[in-house]
Amino acid sequence: MKRWFHQFLGSGEFFIWSCGAGLSLSLLMIGGLLVLILINGFGYFWPADLVELTLKDGTHVIGHLAGEEVSPKGIPRIRVKIGNRDLYGLDYRWINTDQIIKQTTPSDLIMVERREWGDFYGRLRTLLKDDQVLSEGTDAVWQALPPLLRHAQSSEADSAYTVLAVDANGREKSLALDQVMQVLRPNDLSTFEKVWIYAGNVWMVLTTEPREANTEGGIFPAIFGTVMMVIIMSILVTPFGIIGALYLREYARQGIIVRTVRIAVNNLAGVPSIVFGVFGLGFFVYGVGGVLDALWFADRLPTPTFGTGGILWASLTLALLTVPVVIVATEEGLAAVPREYREGSIGLGATKWETMWKVVLPSALPGILTGLILAMARAAGEVAPLMLTGVVKLAPALPIDGTWPFLHLDRKFMHLGFHIYDVGFQSPNVEAAKPMVYVTTLVLILVVVTLNLTGIVLRNRMRRKYAGSAV
Repeated sequence: MKRWFHQFLGSGEFFIWSCGAGLSLSLLMIGGLLVLILINGFGYFWPADLVELTLKDGTHVIGHLAGEEVSPKGIPRIRVKIGNRDLYGLDYRWINTDQIIKQTTPSDLIMVERREWGDFYGRLRTLLKDDQVLSEGTDAVWQALPPLLRHAQSSEADSAYTVLAVDANGREKSLALDQVMQVLRPNDLSTFEKVWIYAGNVWMVLTTEPREANTEGGIFPAIFGTVMMVIIMSILVTPFGIIGALYLREYARQGIIVRTVRIAVNNLAGVPSIVFGVFGLGFFVYGVGGVLDALWFADRLPTPTFGTGGILWASLTLALLTVPVVIVATEEGLAAVPREYREGSIGLGATKWETMWKVVLPSALPGILTGLILAMARAAGEVAPLMLTGVVKLAPALPIDGTWPFLHLDRKFMHLGFHIYDVGFQSPNVEAAKPMVYVTTLVLILVVVTLNLTGIVLRNRMRRKYAGSAV
C-alpha cells in the first residue's frame, strides 16, 4: 500500500486530480455567484403580484412577498415589501405567520411608481383636477388614468391632476399625477402583459437617469461613463504599451538596465490601485490640470476647469495602472514572432523599422490585443482611483453632448463600479437599495463581457489574417 501511494504521488496523477478539483470548485463558485446575481438582478424587473394580509389585530398589509425565514425565537415569518415610504418610514416589514388570518390577491390593488418616496401600494379612490372631482371609485379612476398619464409623461404635463389613493387600512394619500411614472394592477395582468411590462422596465433602467439617491430609476449615465472611460483609456494605453514593449524587446541592448526596467514594470502591476489614484490626483489633476487652467482658462479661475477631477484624468490614471499589462503581453507577442520573419524581411532589403512596422507588429497583434483585453477588464472594474480623479455620485451632464466642442473631457462622470459602492454602502435606505445593487452588478458584468468579447473577436480575426502566409 505504501509503495502504491509513493508510485501514485510520483506519477503526478494526484496533483493533476487536485488541480482539476480546484478548478471545478472555482467554476462552481463563480457559476453560483452569477446565478445569484442573475436571479436577483432580473427578478427586480418582474411585476410580481400584490398580496393583502389580514392580521389578528384587525389591520391589513399590502405588498410584495420578499422572503421568509425562522426568527431567532423559532417562529416562522415572512418579509413583505410594503412600500409607501412616506407613510410608514420603511420599505420592508417582517410579519410572523401565526399573526396572519387571511392572505388574498385582490385584482383592484394598485402599484404606483413615483419619482420620489418609492412605490405606493393600495387602492384608487378619487381623481381630481384643481380640487374638482373628475372620477370617483376604483374602476372609474382606473379607466380615466391612462390618457392622463401619457400627458403627464410628456411635455404637456399638468400638475393640476391629482389622484387620491388609500393604503391597506384606509389611510389617504394625495398623488400629483406629474410625479407618477406608471400605475399598474399587477394582480389583473396576464402573463403576456407582465412580460411586456418586464421588457419596458429593463429598457427604462438601461436608458434613463437615476433618482431617489440612485436607488431607483435608471443607470444609463453610469453605463455611458464606464464604456467611454474604458475606450479613452484603451486609446491612451495602447500606443505607450506597444512603444515600451517594442523598445525593450527589439531595440534596447539586453543587460542589467533592461532587466531592472522589466522588474519595475512587473512590480507596477502589483501596486495597489489607490496608490495610482493618489498619483493621478497629485500629478494630473493638481499638476497638469492646474497648469492648463493657468495658461488657457485663467478667466474662469478660481473655479477650476481641468484642475479638478474629470474623465480625462481618470482615464489617464487607469492607463498608467494597466500599461504594465499591455507591455508584458506585447513583449510576449513580439517574442512569439519567429526570428526567420525578421531575417527574411531584412534579407529582402527592408529596413529594421519597415520590418517592425509591416512584419513583426502585424504578426504580434493577437498578443497585443490580449494585453488590451486584460487591461480593459481590469479598468472597467476599478473604483478606488476613480473616486479621487473624477467619478461622482450623480453627473448632471454626460461627457458627450450636442454642445460645442461635443466631447467634454473635463467633466465628471458616473461609473457602474462606484454606483454599486454608493448604492450598496452609502444609501440612506440600504434595504430598498439592494435590488439596484444586483441590477448594476449584472450590467457591469455584461459590459465587461461585451468589451472582452469585442477584443477577442478582433484578436481572432487578426490571428487568421496574419497567420503564416500573410507574411
